[in-house]
Amino acid sequence: MLKIYVKKYNELTINELYSLLQLRSEVFIVEQDCVYQDLDGKDQISLHVIGKKNNKIVAYTRLFKQGDYFKEASIGRVVVDKNVRHLKYGSFIMKESITAIQNHFNTKKIQISAQLYLEGFYNSKITLTQKKFKYQLSYILKVFIIVLVSKLSVTLILKMEYLI
Repeated sequence: MLKIYVKKYNELTINELYSLLQLRSEVFIVEQDCVYQDLDGKDQISLHVIGKKNNKIVAYTRLFKQGDYFKEASIGRVVVDKNVRHLKYGSFIMKESITAIQNHFNTKKIQISAQLYLEGFYNSKITLTQKKFKYQLSYILKVFIIVLVSKLSVTLILKMEYLI
């Protein structure tokens, strides 16, 4: 069972901070072979959603309130340890992240920026209608997503455009 913790930066333990940065580095930089500056100075102003299994961080997202990163509240740095992806923790941590945004930031409009190959995940796991806005960052094609959350469902709204 995945246990979820929602914490501000100053509530993270040193070991939690190290573990979540290690997981982000393992997936975003090593596994995806994408050299970029993960430590962007924004962790201090974000809300951290941590998924632990057997006291080990295996899933994580980073949340921002409206105006702190984008115009809308946002979910970023969505990551799941490759050894537990088959357990569907990605879907679980996303649902918990949406709930955390609703509870902490009192909004139903959420922006997500993700790699293009994950668009199917967001469409199938979070259930939604779609348009697309694609762009390139660090040689990786990404998709910009705005999610509108209602009581019973989530609607994905995107704008179609290529920027390469």
